[in-house]
Amino acid sequence: MRVFLLSLLLGVLFFSSARASLDSLVVVRDSLAITPIDSIEVRPMQVLGRPAPLDMITNIPGDWWHWSKQTFTLKQLPVIAVVSALTAVTIITDYQSWQITKKPYDQSPTFKKINDVTSYLGDGKVQFGLAIAFAGYGFALNDDRAIRTASQTVEVILACGAVVQFLKHVTGRESPFTATTPTGLWRFFPNQIEYAKHVPHYDAFPSGHIATAFGTFMVIAENYPNEKWIQYIGYPVMASIATGLVATSIHWWSDIPLGVALGYSFGRLIAHPEQFTDTPDRAGELHTNIGMTFLSNGSPALSFMMKW
Repeated sequence: MRVFLLSLLLGVLFFSSARASLDSLVVVRDSLAITPIDSIEVRPMQVLGRPAPLDMITNIPGDWWHWSKQTFTLKQLPVIAVVSALTAVTIITDYQSWQITKKPYDQSPTFKKINDVTSYLGDGKVQFGLAIAFAGYGFALNDDRAIRTASQTVEVILACGAVVQFLKHVTGRESPFTATTPTGLWRFFPNQIEYAKHVPHYDAFPSGHIATAFGTFMVIAENYPNEKWIQYIGYPVMASIATGLVATSIHWWSDIPLGVALGYSFGRLIAHPEQFTDTPDRAGELHTNIGMTFLSNGSPALSFMMKW
């Protein structure tokens, strides 16, 4: 019961709604930097067109800021409740649902081969490969949208991945293939040395594979909204990745909902930086932003900006 309640609480605290309305937080020209202006070189966010070379890195603190602002609001409570309920219900039935998926994997060579492939699609290598492919195409044909997609793909992997890793290091849940209890033991706030030595014993929740895959899928789909075939292919592929992760005993079904939510929301957020630009009806409001920049000597620095 304690594991059930704590996992439910974590689902509530860390779910991010993909349909959230983005708050008016913005990086703009003429912003007032708290850091002395003569010691810092501020790189404005590239809203449209080709991103700056390091935007995929320097945007990340701002991504976390915007994500937290759009997530932890009363408006999102109904959606948070749905994902929390899904997580709770699947935790209760994890052993049975895992066995239903695992048995055909053990018995059918064809099913095994398919799921070995689909589970691999979420481990990050494929996503970085897609980023390289988009970048190569973009630079070869001078296609800013392809270059932007490549940059945002790397950005979503890093930004979302950091949140996933934080949650894994907090929850410490066993993967199915290392489980010592029917639904995997949870060791909240585990010893980090032991975590590093025995990662599969601690890193099941939430699924980073599905978060990475979904984040990449959303970035591509949002950058190419007229290409409907991307969604027709993408959603079934996401479902097959989730099935493969459970069939291969890497994850439980209850690891999937929060991973999907994180990838979906970070993908939508990162693909639409224009949501954070000023509009006339926001005139006079206080705008803040956190991001990375560089000092005059080339050293990286964290920047906090305000405009009103």
